[in-house]
Amino acid sequence: MNQHPAPSLFPEPQALVGTYRRFGPFGPAYEIIGVGKDENAGDRWMQVRVLESGEVVDYRFSDILDDPKER
Repeated sequence: MNQHPAPSLFPEPQALVGTYRRFGPFGPAYEIIGVGKDENAGDRWMQVRVLESGEVVDYRFSDILDDPKER
């Protein structure tokens, strides 16, 4: 009998690349542009581009999941 693993409640980090979110309910919008390295605590760093400034920063995957979707 084949058993399939339970589906994840969270998206794969790579699936979020190219999507847009906002830093909290009133912060600036950003585009997720890349998947970074794993963190020891089971989280992952992602690369995001702040739309207002063009600045590229590293941002935790878990924080991205808490931010509202944009567009």
